[in-house]
Amino acid sequence: MTSPLLPTYARADISFEKGEGAWLEAQDGSRYLDFGGGIAVASLGYAHPHLVEALVEQGRKIWHTSNLFRIPEGERLAQRIVDATFADTVFFTNSGAEAMECAIKMARKYQSASGHPEKFRIITFEGAFHGRTLATIAAGGQAKYLDGFGPKVDGFDQVPFGDHEALRAAIGPETGAILIEPIQGEGGIRPVPPQCLRGLRELCDAHGLLLIFDEVQTGVGRTGKFLACEHAGVAPDIAALAKGIGGGFPLGACLATGEAAKGMTAGTHGTTYGGNPLAMAVGNAVLDVVLAPGFLDHVARMGLLLRQKLAQVQDQHPRVIDLVRGEGLMIGIRVKPNNAEFAAAARAEHLLVIPAGDNVVRLLPPLIVGEAEVSEAVKRLEAACRRMEAELDKAQQAQTNGAKA
Repeated sequence: MTSPLLPTYARADISFEKGEGAWLEAQDGSRYLDFGGGIAVASLGYAHPHLVEALVEQGRKIWHTSNLFRIPEGERLAQRIVDATFADTVFFTNSGAEAMECAIKMARKYQSASGHPEKFRIITFEGAFHGRTLATIAAGGQAKYLDGFGPKVDGFDQVPFGDHEALRAAIGPETGAILIEPIQGEGGIRPVPPQCLRGLRELCDAHGLLLIFDEVQTGVGRTGKFLACEHAGVAPDIAALAKGIGGGFPLGACLATGEAAKGMTAGTHGTTYGGNPLAMAVGNAVLDVVLAPGFLDHVARMGLLLRQKLAQVQDQHPRVIDLVRGEGLMIGIRVKPNNAEFAAAARAEHLLVIPAGDNVVRLLPPLIVGEAEVSEAVKRLEAACRRMEAELDKAQQAQTNGAKA
């Protein structure tokens, strides 16, 4: 039967109807260990009792009022984020792309309010992914997302990932900001070394530029810190959050210092749904868990355990696994076979992982996973490796038979 949905996804033929913790149950009753986390969204897993309670309780009161009125729970959530980060102010959105749009507009508006309206260009990095709007695909600069959508939105200059000379050469009289993911997610879990993030901060300060971090995938505890940039001891001027901040409920946020946000006065930006009471109740419930004493330490421990176990799998299956990299519970496995085929092999073992660039599969499990789930995931990854090795042996035998014929 033809689906009425726009065919923009190559969907696997599985439908999930419920979940608990790190596990999902399909319509046929089969269970899957989810180490994709809805692409880093299910930060507290499925059916977390505290999130469910917050959603139901708020749902009985009021869902939406619009931002024409004060929303106390939004003010509370913003204050908690400010207290936990570099930021002085927060703007709530519905998604990561919207949070990035706000960050881009804010950077441009800052330069204009500072007397430099010509400084609207933003330097970005090849392999980046910042969203699916016209501006954010231009910021990412990847041809596969830009092709067919008309002229690329002006104002973004891509430089090669890790090329310091190209970065310096790209700074011109119209440059207003530098935008980077502390760890490229869709680009293949490619971490930016701490010294490079510190160097970006120094470079921005020297040239009067704003530093913007896209923490949509890395933020809210994913790497064992509330923001990934904390590992480098670097504070940006603006940062975008989403994914894990709502634990599955659509929620994003643009964070900024008071100086960076000085141009964003009444009427310069807005949203109909962003920051509504229902979203704020869920966001506060997520922070109740993530900011509780010991929680981020737990994420760091589970991430270290997972990487240690994956190193052993790499040693045992060198024909399949090329390298393992990442931080906390944001881990990439670069494989030698096709990564989509490896993801399918893992799915056949009832383990969910997410393909990414650089022939990587991402492991982005719920942050609440324990040692038992980590061990089970590794066991299923080993089984997926054996599946891939059997396919490699079969292909090699067919090639040998063909040569003999």
